[in-house]
Amino acid sequence: MFLTISTTGDLERPATDLGFLLHKHPDKAQAFSTSHGTAHVFYPEASAERCTAALLLEVDPVALVRRGRGKGTDGAPDAALAQYVNDRPYAASSLLSVAMSTVFKSALRGVCQARPERARTPLPLRIVVPALPARGGPELVRRLFGPLGWRSLEAVAVPLDERFPEWGDSRYVRLVLEGEMRLADALRQLYVLLPVLDDAKHYWVAPDEVDKLLRAGEGWLAAHPEQKLITQRYLSRRRSLTLQAARRLELVRLAESDDLDVEHVDNAVDETVDTEERPVPLAEQRRTAILDALRAAGARRVLDLGCGQGQLVQALLKDVRFTEIVGVDVSVRALTIAARRLKTARMGERQAARVTLQQGSLTYTDKRLQGYDAAVLSEVVEHLDPPRLPALEYAVFGSARPRTVLVTTPNAEYNVRWETLPAGHMRHGDHRFEWTRAEFRDWARGVAGRHGYGVEFLPVGPDDPEVGPPTQMAVFTTAPDDGPRPRAGIRAGAGTGHAPGNEPGTEPANGSPDSTEKEVEAA
Repeated sequence: MFLTISTTGDLERPATDLGFLLHKHPDKAQAFSTSHGTAHVFYPEASAERCTAALLLEVDPVALVRRGRGKGTDGAPDAALAQYVNDRPYAASSLLSVAMSTVFKSALRGVCQARPERARTPLPLRIVVPALPARGGPELVRRLFGPLGWRSLEAVAVPLDERFPEWGDSRYVRLVLEGEMRLADALRQLYVLLPVLDDAKHYWVAPDEVDKLLRAGEGWLAAHPEQKLITQRYLSRRRSLTLQAARRLELVRLAESDDLDVEHVDNAVDETVDTEERPVPLAEQRRTAILDALRAAGARRVLDLGCGQGQLVQALLKDVRFTEIVGVDVSVRALTIAARRLKTARMGERQAARVTLQQGSLTYTDKRLQGYDAAVLSEVVEHLDPPRLPALEYAVFGSARPRTVLVTTPNAEYNVRWETLPAGHMRHGDHRFEWTRAEFRDWARGVAGRHGYGVEFLPVGPDDPEVGPPTQMAVFTTAPDDGPRPRAGIRAGAGTGHAPGNEPGTEPANGSPDSTEKEVEAA
């Protein structure tokens, strides 16, 4: 996968200024890690009269499959047919666009502190893409690049085999663009139009792709005659995103026609501003409480047990103090959605090393979960049948045994405050039970006593003076050097909401039923 960018100059304005604009030194060959391979930048020629920068992307086909986009509806169609033997390592596609945004990030923004005037000035450019997949052929290439101000545009179909002309042409095109243009504008056009011509992306198209499209398309996309086709293909024909992009581009077009800022055109008054305060969703309050508790515990390596669609994992990734995050769920579908939410297919190598998503059942011991600083069971226990709670208890507190365990669960007493919840109903159809504050504390104290943990209870959400908070959280802690403990006897009925008490043959830490706990009572 290869492209070259060339320019010409003289002694006063040397062509080697291209190195300043790209932030890559002409005398060095540099390599950069990407999520699917290695990007190389080098200069086949570099003189005052002529300078050429080359971007070569070596795609690792195994990494492409393992990152989850080598097959299925979200991957490129060629990769769907053959996971390991396809055109992705050779044809310019969204992989090359992502590499450009990583390697030439500052150049795409038009930022160059060393040569700011050169970044603002059109340059004589020649861009060559030897193998460009074009669903629509050379004619579509001309329709897309033709209106963008290039002096010369060459789009020649590559034959399937030059020795057998009767076989016809392949779907690949050799593209050569020549003309006077700002480097940033040229790179932005390529960033958008390469995956548009390929009509495929190697990653899940999320809502933030609309913002990326509008940023890269600033100054040319709103007035482009093929705007609709470009938008649809870039956003993988996701109707909601395409409509959103079309509306915003129409605002840009209207603003440009009247020589106004978009803010002056899109000036509808929000009547709720400064008059209504939107309540913070309970799920967000819960994640905030969990993050605060993890930071207070000094945790760096964290397990999210029952991670679902990855909302908490996403929040953990935003804080660099959490160096390793493992999301575990029994549902493959949930893990797939979590991977899309986290954009694991586009993560840099360093960020990808921090997070792991793995399938597993929380009622079975798993050696992979041992040795972590903290584990989180956020809204998990109420989805288990009560007879399965002892198995969960031992798998987490007895086998995995992190120093800190956070457990959140609904407070059944608060249900009377939900106006839309019928009396006697639970908050979710899959809940097997919902505990009162007393029942939850009885269960938590029993777990702490059996496994040598201390326990603290904290409210999550508004703490109602009569029925308590909507969510209750238990923070279990144990000494850092406390080793594994033998499994204590657990009653068959433990975890049903009744206080388990001290079992025969077991003894709470420090010899007292209450010595291992520290309660923060409701205000």
